[in-house]
Amino acid sequence: MVDYPIYKVLFIDIETVSRTHHLEELQEEEQALWKQKAKYWLKDYADQADPEAVCYENRAAILAEFGRIICISVGIHAAGDKDGEDTFRLKSFAGDDEEVILREFGKLMDEHFSDPNKAFLCGHNIREFDIPYICRRMLMLGIPLPNLFQISGKKPWQISYLIDTLELWKFGDIKHFISLKLLTWCLGIPSPKEDIEGSDVGRVYYVENDLPSIVRYCERDVLAVAQVLRKMMGLPLLAGDAIVSTSHDI
Repeated sequence: MVDYPIYKVLFIDIETVSRTHHLEELQEEEQALWKQKAKYWLKDYADQADPEAVCYENRAAILAEFGRIICISVGIHAAGDKDGEDTFRLKSFAGDDEEVILREFGKLMDEHFSDPNKAFLCGHNIREFDIPYICRRMLMLGIPLPNLFQISGKKPWQISYLIDTLELWKFGDIKHFISLKLLTWCLGIPSPKEDIEGSDVGRVYYVENDLPSIVRYCERDVLAVAQVLRKMMGLPLLAGDAIVSTSHDI
């Protein structure tokens, strides 16, 4: 069993989309840069009328250089008066203005989660996706990085406050990858992928204009990661009435 101070762990997940809905909406220089980057993936879209454009709509969101963040959801445990009475509180920063999202999130980190000796960050594939993506977008927008995100050049033991459930499940197998959906299934945890999958986020945002659904999806991922860590720590899963979201007004 792994062991972490569960009440000091901030669980986090982000949702991203391509910078614009369509490739032609980018400036000419950006389009050229995308086409240069996308050449490695074009074989996957060879049967499309415009492979570069389709590739952009499907792949740009995962690259901080060509994507943007539309939602950051976080969650944290609150201790109950008695054993088994813990609650889990969720909060999301979401909207069309990425700079506002990142500045509000940065403020939360600076005010409540700035000491690496007293706070932990947890997510699924957080080391290779969420944290680098947030850092890159903050730098591109001229936003100071929170202290816990100052990880460039640091050794693994210097960022031991980053808890990655993907890494925990590897058990030393460096080649292994597992999706959060499969991991929750393996551990008997309800799947966070109900009405939306990660590949649907761009369509739901740009076509359906349904940001609230994306927020709920992001929060379900945060909760799923928390449940995974609880399972790995030998703790009981959180019940539905123990989960509280403050994001209903989004």
